[in-house]
Amino acid sequence: MSGCDGAKGRRGRGSGRDRGFVTAETAVVLPALVLFAMALVWALLAASAQIQCVDAARAGARAAARQEPAGVVREVARRAAPDGAHITVSRRGDLVRVLVVARPAGPAGLPLELRHQAAALAEDTVGVNR
Repeated sequence: MSGCDGAKGRRGRGSGRDRGFVTAETAVVLPALVLFAMALVWALLAASAQIQCVDAARAGARAAARQEPAGVVREVARRAAPDGAHITVSRRGDLVRVLVVARPAGPAGLPLELRHQAAALAEDTVGVNR
């Protein structure tokens, strides 16, 4: 019986030492989990900003195709674009193009630039024979 008592004693002492390891593992893992969560939120914000760039470019191209003045086209695109986006309107031949470029919110050390370009056929050229 004394052999069994010795095993119980060793088991009891071992669990006390394991508590220190659990605390140390938690101290290492917790910051990694917080960093992962922050990266996930940043990625979602960047994806949302990219969708806004797509919507803004398309809205601007539709307005430009209707022969709206360039200032109106920029304003239409700016309303749908992320804050601080740069909008360029151009026309070459029958096509009007709107380019939206933005930087998502997040760490300044990550030089991520989001962009989308949309093109549309100008309405004044539809049905014109050349």
